[in-house]
Amino acid sequence: METIPTTSYDRPAEPCELIPKDYFAELTVSDYFENDAPLEVDLGCGDGSFLLEMAQHHPERNFIGVERLLGRVRKVCRKADRLGLTNLKVLRLESLYTLEWLLPAESVSRLHLLCPDPWPKAKHHKRRLFQEPFLKAVSRTLIPGGEFLFKTDHPEYFEWSEEHLSDYPALERLDWPEDAFFYPKTDFQIQWEAEGKTLQGLRSRKPA
Repeated sequence: METIPTTSYDRPAEPCELIPKDYFAELTVSDYFENDAPLEVDLGCGDGSFLLEMAQHHPERNFIGVERLLGRVRKVCRKADRLGLTNLKVLRLESLYTLEWLLPAESVSRLHLLCPDPWPKAKHHKRRLFQEPFLKAVSRTLIPGGEFLFKTDHPEYFEWSEEHLSDYPALERLDWPEDAFFYPKTDFQIQWEAEGKTLQGLRSRKPA
């Protein structure tokens, strides 16, 4: 995990970048948006294709993309700025740290985790994000009735995630038909589907 900076920062912020005043205290989310609209968080937002499309489609919601790599953060921020999106911010940080320490409890209406690294080798399974500490952090962060949505193209990781979700009673699994609601495809998903791969999804909810 990267070293977490304190309140000082050694580079100018990108447009639409969320730089916390204190990396060791919970965010006051309203400080970074123009309104207190429902908040959605995209963990590991990558190139931002999903996040940007969601923010355009839902101007009545606020969005935070969490991404560890600086180059991706810069690209997503600059695209959001060109599109004039005021309901989107990008945070450069690790996903689990963000959920456990930075986002306030019961502050997020929807969490998205799309195609994280499956760490396919057995000796690396301990590095997988989808495990009990992560699910505890998801449950802590979601509002009552809030949803967690997960997709992967890795069949074994999907089975692993199904098992962990079924063993975690604080989140209840929901059906996720393809036409349930607007849900854009990422560039990676389009590429994988062109190669004949399929994505599997899990949808769950924190009981109200």
